[in-house]
Amino acid sequence: MPNIVITGCSSGIGLATAHYLKAKGIRVYPTARQLEDVRMLQDAGFEDAMQLDVTDAVQIAQVIEKVWQKEGSIDVWFNNAGYGQPGALEDIRTEVLRAQFETNVFGLHECTRQIIPVMRKQGYGKIIQHSSVLGLISLFGRGGYNASKYAIEGLTDTLRLELAGTGIFPVLLNTGPITSDFRKNAMQKLRENVDISESVFRERYEKNLKAKKSDVPFNEEADAVAEVVYRIIFANKPKPRYYITKASYILGYAKRLLSTAFLDRVLQKLG
Repeated sequence: MPNIVITGCSSGIGLATAHYLKAKGIRVYPTARQLEDVRMLQDAGFEDAMQLDVTDAVQIAQVIEKVWQKEGSIDVWFNNAGYGQPGALEDIRTEVLRAQFETNVFGLHECTRQIIPVMRKQGYGKIIQHSSVLGLISLFGRGGYNASKYAIEGLTDTLRLELAGTGIFPVLLNTGPITSDFRKNAMQKLRENVDISESVFRERYEKNLKAKKSDVPFNEEADAVAEVVYRIIFANKPKPRYYITKASYILGYAKRLLSTAFLDRVLQKLG
């Protein structure tokens, strides 16, 4: 059976995907940034769970080496780790935006850069990049996260050209709203890094902080992502990108079909 390394498995999509694939017989190597989460994964039956902070190039190399030594190959690498930093762009300090990019973009890039030579050596592989519907369209108050996902889109679109004919397939996942701790963690980042009381957008922030998960349309469970990852693992030639949830389909096609001005009016109502 094939094997896969997954980053960001402390909860949500990463954890659900690890469980789903393990149940299907895939050899799963889940990773998490915090040691307590690695222990949680090990207690859940993932004896090969490892610590990995994607901003640490040494840890990335160690994970790759351990899996390679055990398996003799790394068939799939799923760059799932990431978080959302809400806030209007004028309210986000540059160092906060830089931190968003350190994990979502630079960490993903370092993982990708290090796994490519391994996959070139073995002559095949799949690199799954977790983008978002917000890598396709922009929403009010999501500028930092939008920018990080747009960057992933650009990196991966270019990578497909550079890896053409190698047997290595970069694949984008454009997920919409999924049940996870993502929103809870994002709201905590909003509280930590944005001076809400002094912002001209204070009322909008407070409304978002009070919103419930049930208020998000087209939400799906995390297994919706896991099912797509499973299909990618066994696809001879996976598609360049996969839309996940109705929101991604609707907004992805709207980006193609509507004028920028008209789409902006639609997105203003969603922000």
